[in-house]
Amino acid sequence: MTALSILDLSPVTTATSPAAALNNSLDLARHVDRLGYSRLWLAEHHNLPTIASSAPDIMIGQIAAITRNMRIGSGGVMLPNHAPLMVMERFKVLEALFPGRIDLGLGRAPGTDQITSLALRRRQDTSSEQDDFLDRFQEMMLFESKGFPANHPFSKVDAMPTGVPLPPIFLLGSSGYSAELAAQVGMGFSFAHHFSDFPPEIPMLNYRNQFRPSAWRDKPCAILGVAAIAADTEQEADRMALSADLHFARRAKGEYGPLASPDEAAAYPYTPIDRERIKQNRKRLIVGSADQVRERIAALADVTKADEVMITTMVYDHAARKHSYALLADAFGLAVDVPRAAAE
Repeated sequence: MTALSILDLSPVTTATSPAAALNNSLDLARHVDRLGYSRLWLAEHHNLPTIASSAPDIMIGQIAAITRNMRIGSGGVMLPNHAPLMVMERFKVLEALFPGRIDLGLGRAPGTDQITSLALRRRQDTSSEQDDFLDRFQEMMLFESKGFPANHPFSKVDAMPTGVPLPPIFLLGSSGYSAELAAQVGMGFSFAHHFSDFPPEIPMLNYRNQFRPSAWRDKPCAILGVAAIAADTEQEADRMALSADLHFARRAKGEYGPLASPDEAAAYPYTPIDRERIKQNRKRLIVGSADQVRERIAALADVTKADEVMITTMVYDHAARKHSYALLADAFGLAVDVPRAAAE
């Protein structure tokens, strides 16, 4: 059975403020920790009205403190926005506080628009066209392995706290680049099928076939990210997905805002182009009853040889989001952890 995990974006809706969205993430974490999910990752996005998740390292600490079963990690930290040493120290602190439960997912995109990227002071010393992810990643690895030459100024710098290893690293991608890099350096890989039109089997299988064992990992670990919405009936799931449909249609036109309600989405005056875009996106968005969603996820896991499937669910109603994850946990036969008080 393929393991299941969760990517939480802390969705903001027309009825849910960003602050409430972050507190909903804490509530969701408590809920799914008992449902048998393997891990929960938090994303890094900036200046997006639909997503409150801007500081995954802070949320990881908060969620790890109130859960006990899942691994908690970043999906991911957008490395070009940060000094590698700062990322290392934050995640070493997390690993020291919650040993064996933290993951470090790294992305090479800014997770925002160009102007916000500039406000984040991204790439201060490089041109805006240059992709310096690999330079920053290599710097991080040299810090961790103490691989700087003796005459290099960074050879005297330790990532604190010392004696604490970096958590397991996963490279995130939406095409083939990160898959090949993750395979070459022997680290985990997660493919973002939930927003990428790139055929997922290509990078997923390339990663597995090209994987080289390393000091970081002796065998491949490939996670497939999918967007899914499950409900008690196919009709209810389809109604819930109307919010995602409207969001996708608006985003394609450069219109950003909180996630609208299904009622507002149903009343929206869609153009023929809007409807065609929604139709194409629905090929990637998995919507239906729990059994229908399970069948489609299982088929994707089979064709991509995924070790794990990470589900993100963007719906208007928080209770419906929790119920969707509960339905899928049951459909996949995940092992529910019964709280001791309830068992007694």
